[in-house]
Amino acid sequence: MNIGFIPIDNRPVCYTLAKDIAEIDGAINLFLPPEELLGDLTKYAKTDEIFEWIKTLPKLDAFIISLDTIAYGGLIPSRRCPESFEEIKSRILKFKDILKEKEAKIYAFSSIMRISNNNINEEEKEYWSKWGKKIFDYSYQTHKLGCESCITNVIPTEILDDYLNTRKRNFEINKIYLEWQKEGFFDTLIFSKDDCAEYGFNVQEAQILEKLGGFTKTGADEIPLTLLARAVSSPLKIAPVFLEPDFKNLISNYEDVSIENSVKGQLELAGCQISEIDNADILLFVNNFKERQGEIVMKIPTEPFGGRWQPPKKPYMIADVRFANGGDNNLVKQILEKPVDEQFFGYSAWNTSANTLGSLICAAKIKFAAEKYSHNAFLKLQMTRFLDDWAYQANCRQKLEKPDVEELDNLMNPYKSRIQNFLKTDYNVNYKFPWNRLFEVKIEFI
Repeated sequence: MNIGFIPIDNRPVCYTLAKDIAEIDGAINLFLPPEELLGDLTKYAKTDEIFEWIKTLPKLDAFIISLDTIAYGGLIPSRRCPESFEEIKSRILKFKDILKEKEAKIYAFSSIMRISNNNINEEEKEYWSKWGKKIFDYSYQTHKLGCESCITNVIPTEILDDYLNTRKRNFEINKIYLEWQKEGFFDTLIFSKDDCAEYGFNVQEAQILEKLGGFTKTGADEIPLTLLARAVSSPLKIAPVFLEPDFKNLISNYEDVSIENSVKGQLELAGCQISEIDNADILLFVNNFKERQGEIVMKIPTEPFGGRWQPPKKPYMIADVRFANGGDNNLVKQILEKPVDEQFFGYSAWNTSANTLGSLICAAKIKFAAEKYSHNAFLKLQMTRFLDDWAYQANCRQKLEKPDVEELDNLMNPYKSRIQNFLKTDYNVNYKFPWNRLFEVKIEFI
């Protein structure tokens, strides 16, 4: 199966993770643009060169596309890009003509521009460092009240105008994609809601797109992987099993739906059938939270897993979402007590609940349906997830003051040994900070 794949940007979870998952099945040929053509924290994707790369591809069965990469140069540039609506429209129309020639099923998503509830401008325009929280409050209150909030009097006119014009431009581009969908251009089109609250212009835009016939989905980075799972059209029955069943109605950080509905939404979009335990091909264990989701980096506590982990006697995978941005030490230490068994289909705990679920389900589906299964590729994927999601995010990251590869290597060694014992492997790895910040780490096998 030949699949084209254009990520949001070049972060490991957007670029390398897709490649790692696809390698579980040697029958999948995943075509990714060269990494240097994609955007990052400070640069935009080289769209003209991506267009030329597309033209060189062989016949594809499916093409999975982050439309933000094409329109704006990436997810972060979608909030910063200074180009006009007409300039972006011209680019995406050119892209549409190129895609028509490929005659592949197209699975695409475009983001609804997020509104961060903070004054951190690392991924936003410069003025967010002073006015971000105020713009969030203005958006939230205006939507909630149904009329313009008085907070508009606090924000400088030129800043508010720039922000609203950027939102309007992106929203109008999304409406163009919706027209393409009605023409039958897309097999699947998703509008993603990233970092959601109960109210806000992003929530309002999602509601409008839904009324116009669009499909919206909470999440962002994992959606291309969920679409990859969808493109692999093999039947798979999955039964969710919540480790805290009385609390599955609670809402995760950065999301606007319950963890139960988040699980259901990810499974349905991935083309999986939700099943009862007895009829399931795979059990999906969800280490959900009580009261509220914790977050280690933000020092938001929550009650860790307090039960006794026992692997079932049928295929299973584990979505560890008790904390955002990192695994639950209480659960992982129990998982690692005994060597991995044949029934294990994966572990994940990265970033948001949707991120964790989407990537985990994708890997499990590809493993289950694999025509040319590579156990080595599966073990490398699990090594990466445990090193990143548990060893780094839940433990070592808290001990670093700045990106330092040598210090990180020393901190990670004890965790790496435990993971290798669990997976019964002896891989050597290097670590990198690809965006020169602590938020993400790259695991490289050597």
